[in-house]
Amino acid sequence: MSEKFVYAIGAALVDTEVTVSDQDLDQLGIEKGTMTLVDENRQREIKRHLAASLSQAHHACGGSAGNSVIAASQFGAPTYMSCLVADDEDGNVYIADLDACGVAHGFLGERRSGTTGKCLVLITPDAERSMNTFLGVSETLSVSEVNDLAIANAQWVYLEGYLVTSPTGHQAALKTKQVAQANGRKVAVSFSDPGMVTFFRDNMNALLADGVDFIFCNEIEALEWAETDNLQTAVEKLKTVSQRFVVTRGAEGALLYDGTQQHHVPAQPVNAVNTNGAGDMFAGAFFYALWAGTDMLEACEFASKAAGAVVCQAGPRLSLETSHALRDAHFEAQR
Repeated sequence: MSEKFVYAIGAALVDTEVTVSDQDLDQLGIEKGTMTLVDENRQREIKRHLAASLSQAHHACGGSAGNSVIAASQFGAPTYMSCLVADDEDGNVYIADLDACGVAHGFLGERRSGTTGKCLVLITPDAERSMNTFLGVSETLSVSEVNDLAIANAQWVYLEGYLVTSPTGHQAALKTKQVAQANGRKVAVSFSDPGMVTFFRDNMNALLADGVDFIFCNEIEALEWAETDNLQTAVEKLKTVSQRFVVTRGAEGALLYDGTQQHHVPAQPVNAVNTNGAGDMFAGAFFYALWAGTDMLEACEFASKAAGAVVCQAGPRLSLETSHALRDAHFEAQR
């Protein structure tokens, strides 16, 4: 197996992005700005309510870890994804998408019956995203999907925070971390969503036990995890579980702790229309920049540009052409 820079494990989801109003969220009883796990019937109920808008919906293969490794791969870094899809049309689409984006994976034989995971992403006029996720077969992602050889052949392992919602997924995350550390690989964790640290705090803390090499989180997630309303207090607590980390703060930029000192990374001045995938893009661009040989501060600066670009459009990813143009413009300016 060829060496990859990033090995990721997470839920494979097919996203449907729909533009909605705040009134729609109220009528549907959906908490704004968070990810909520739902069953398939609840997804159908939401779709019925939004039937008039579905014809304009944007469809894409997603999932937090998937978005990040696809971004890293499109910029040019070699990546590997462990996930679980069913033997259905959405599963076919997801695998074809990984192949088209150059992301290696383990789907070489038969797949199980069932339904590939789906996520309804509801975008309000303020560009906030509210997600309703039916995990499908991803709910049963387990240690069986952990690829020890691929982990040993990667430099970084990336764990999405959503894994803490499933007992088997949580065990898969813990095993992945164990295998990575046994092989001297760096481990990065994304908090993914405030709900992951609010409702699955014990599982998240178990994932962070004995420390990790890097944490990706936004300010709301950092404050929630640290159980404080003071950002610097949260920063000091993050230092107890991670050697380095970044706290993204939307229009306020990002705070990077590189293991020695804190840095402020300015945000890009953009007119955001859709924040879905911004954090995933940040992580993917960050990993690409590290692969390209930058230090963590420059990696965060490039990641900020990439996240700023993705929030200006529909969908959680940039086109290959846009990815390359952004990459080339940034790195040529650094020469």
